[in-house]
Amino acid sequence: MEEKKMDRDAYVEKMKAKLDEWNAEIDKMQAQAKSAQADNQAAYEKQLAEMRKQRDEAQAKMKEAQAASDAAWDDMRKGMESAWENISSSFQKAWSRF
Repeated sequence: MEEKKMDRDAYVEKMKAKLDEWNAEIDKMQAQAKSAQADNQAAYEKQLAEMRKQRDEAQAKMKEAQAASDAAWDDMRKGMESAWENISSSFQKAWSRF
């Protein structure tokens, strides 16, 4: 039982680290948007909105993982990993456009 909790805790820590990384990337893009020419600012804002949405979804998934009981964690782990990969991929696609 303790092993499952450690496994979940390690997973949540990885999620937190990735979210911190994404927040730093959002901050960088926000700075670029401020210095961009007016016609590019709309494109930056659109990408920033998409990145924030993905980050918010990831934070929600992390909270789900933190709140899950050990038994629930077993059931939700595969779905959680798949959802996290999809969110991560979408975030990276949004970031790579700039």
